[in-house]
Amino acid sequence: MSTPAAREPELLGQTVVVIGGSAGIGLETARRARIEGAEVILTGRSPERLTDAAAEVGASSTAAFDANDTGAIEDFFAHLEGPIDHVMATAGSPYYSSLADMDFDEARRALPEHPMLMVGVARHAAGKVRAGGTLLFMGGTGARHPSVGIGLASAMTAALPALTASLALEVAPVRVNLIAAGFVDTPLSARLLGDRLDERRSELRDALPIGRVVGPDDVAALAVHIMSNTALTGATYDIDGGQQLVVR
Repeated sequence: MSTPAAREPELLGQTVVVIGGSAGIGLETARRARIEGAEVILTGRSPERLTDAAAEVGASSTAAFDANDTGAIEDFFAHLEGPIDHVMATAGSPYYSSLADMDFDEARRALPEHPMLMVGVARHAAGKVRAGGTLLFMGGTGARHPSVGIGLASAMTAALPALTASLALEVAPVRVNLIAAGFVDTPLSARLLGDRLDERRSELRDALPIGRVVGPDDVAALAVHIMSNTALTGATYDIDGGQQLVVR
C-alpha cells in the first residue's frame, strides 16, 4: 500500500494581515493561515486582546487601532514593512433596527462602515500586496430576503458584491474577494443575540441542510482557499450551511 505524498502548506512563506484578528473569524483565519505556513500580523482595537491572540496563534506582530478610522488604516499600511501577500478584514458589525425604532445617528454611522473599510484597505494596502495576493472582506447573506428590521443590512448585502467587483478591476493584479456568511457562531453573534443565542443555535441545527451551525473555522477554511487560489477575484463566496434555502 502506497503512502500518500505529503502536502505542502498552501501559504508557505507568505504573509497575511488580519484586520479584526483578535477574536472570531479573524482569529480563526489567522490560526488556519499559520497552519498553512504563513506569517500573520494581527490588528484590532484592544491591545490586551491582541496580545492574547498573538500568543495563541504565534503572530509575528500586532497593531491596535480602530479599523473604521481611515487615517489609522493609512498610517498602519504606510509603516508596514512589505511586501505582504494577503489582507483579510473582518472588522465591523451590522446595524439592525425596525424603521420605528431606528436611531438615525447610529444608522448614519453604520451605513458607510463596511464599504468605507473596503475602500480604505484597497487604497492603502494594495500597493503593499504582491501581485496575485488578495484583499478579502466579509459580507453577509442573511439580509437578502426582505424582513422587518434588516433594511440597512439589506442595502449593504446588495452593495458589497458590486464594490468588490469594481475594486478587483481597479487594484489588479491584486485580487479582491468577498465572503458572504450567514449566521456564524462567534462572539459577535453572541453579543448581537444576547439571551436568544442558544435558541438561534437550536433553530439552525434543526433547519440547516448541514445539520449543524457554521463556525468561524468553516469561514477560515474558505478564506485560506481564496488566498491560495490565484484564479479567484472580483467574486462573492457564500457560506451559510444552506441557510438561504430554508429562510426563516
